[in-house]
Amino acid sequence: MLLAVLLAVTVAASIAYYRQVRRAQKEYEKAKSLVEDIVLSFNRELKREADRLELVTFKVEASASKADASDKKIDVLEGKISPLGEQLTTLTQTVTQSSNNTLASMTDLESKLKDIQASQEALKAKIGEFEEQAQRPAEPRPEPVILLKRDKAMASLTDTEIAVLEMLSKEGAKTAPEIKERVQLSREHTARLMKKLYEEGYLERETGKIPFRYSVKKEMGKLLENPETKPT
Repeated sequence: MLLAVLLAVTVAASIAYYRQVRRAQKEYEKAKSLVEDIVLSFNRELKREADRLELVTFKVEASASKADASDKKIDVLEGKISPLGEQLTTLTQTVTQSSNNTLASMTDLESKLKDIQASQEALKAKIGEFEEQAQRPAEPRPEPVILLKRDKAMASLTDTEIAVLEMLSKEGAKTAPEIKERVQLSREHTARLMKKLYEEGYLERETGKIPFRYSVKKEMGKLLENPETKPT
């Protein structure tokens, strides 16, 4: 009887233990499944974060590569800018020097312009004086008499020159244009002829107004009237 009771108790205890074990096993299974879900979810999150980290790493590496390329470009630009800076400095110095030279030249030019203006004012004053003198009636004044050279004879004169002297001796003083019309010579030829006769002492001229009036010297007039008389 006691054995049967013990057996019954043992069986009951075994059944209860078995139930607890099954319950614990079920709880374990649930816990294991939950842990697996948590681990799986964590792995997913970890993989997602790893992918994000890889993407960030890729972007960082790309940025670093771009930064390196930018640094190289900056170095190249610095190499190009450095000579430009030196050239700019030289150009600035040149421009400054040119500006100073230009300013000095302008100052000198201004001084010269003032001198020119002063000269113009003086010239205007002289022109005014000449105009006043020109408006005054000019008095005929013979130039200093040039003595007839003794070694000049009628034989040294051309027929045209003798004709001019004879005309002036008979008709009196005349201007070069008047003589030109009579002798049928050009204006330049007539001017040279009258200048030659005057410089060689055959003629006198009045310079009170232009054109000059030419007349035969007294001794030349006597020589023309009496060809045998020699000038003294």
